[in-house]
Amino acid sequence: MNNLPRRDEPGWYYRLSSFFREKFGHPVYKIPLDAGFSCPNRDGTIGNGGCTYCYNPSFAPFSGKKQKMSIAEQLAAGKKKSKKAFYIAYFQSYTNTYAPAAELKKIYDQALMDKDVIGLSIATRPDCVPDEILDLLEDYAHRLHLLWIEYGLQSAHDSTLKRINRGHDASAFADAVLRTMGRGIYTCAHIILGLPGETEEMMYDTIAFLNRCRVNGVKFHHLQVIRHTPLANEYEKGKVAVFENAKAYVPLLCNCLERLSPDIVVQRLAGQVAEKEMLIAPGWPESPGQIAAMTLEELRKRSTCQGHLSGTRAGK
Repeated sequence: MNNLPRRDEPGWYYRLSSFFREKFGHPVYKIPLDAGFSCPNRDGTIGNGGCTYCYNPSFAPFSGKKQKMSIAEQLAAGKKKSKKAFYIAYFQSYTNTYAPAAELKKIYDQALMDKDVIGLSIATRPDCVPDEILDLLEDYAHRLHLLWIEYGLQSAHDSTLKRINRGHDASAFADAVLRTMGRGIYTCAHIILGLPGETEEMMYDTIAFLNRCRVNGVKFHHLQVIRHTPLANEYEKGKVAVFENAKAYVPLLCNCLERLSPDIVVQRLAGQVAEKEMLIAPGWPESPGQIAAMTLEELRKRSTCQGHLSGTRAGK
């Protein structure tokens, strides 16, 4: 377990921006990248069609473009959107450890040729990190200022994972996190609130599961219905419900934050789409900044904070 800073200010949650400032003393920005990876849940290795909710171009800005950009070109485009700073190269699209270790090294090294890139963040599936690849990432972690690996979980309930066609169970996630520990690598979990068939208590179970797994970070997403997905067909048939507005979502999010261990970095509070026209529902008008402000206001209104109800890291 990495020695993460902790805060206990009432009405507060542990933001990624705070983590960066405490670790580096200055802002750090993540630049999303598409390195052209596929996914074993799409190419027939373990399944076809992918997860029922997933269409990568909806959230990854460089994914699905007809004219592919090199890693260097994507980094240059991303750097234009922020002030002069240091950057994390975020390999975001699909499964970014789904290749032999030697091939992965060539791809990651392309990003590290940029002198302003001080670390890597690598999004992947928990069933796509054999020890050989973790050994490679450990080597990077010892040489870089920071390395995050982001494991998609979505839910701790195997029935839900089967329902959304994840192609792995919760134990695969726990195993991947366990094998990542002690390597100097920070682990982040992706979860979705409001998945089909899940109750609030089931979502709280997922939070407790993250606490027990001792992850370093979490990204919250709300269920979104994206065009070109099996979930879109289910939604059109009335088989799937979503949070119609942010006011319905934020209280549940705060319930989860209260149960989340206070040393887990909250990297995201809600899902985002890069291309609005791909989103079917829900069409919230609030920006990420407004969602953050609503979340903070709700926590302050309750006189509570992240971890208020967690008790221990196991969430007992």
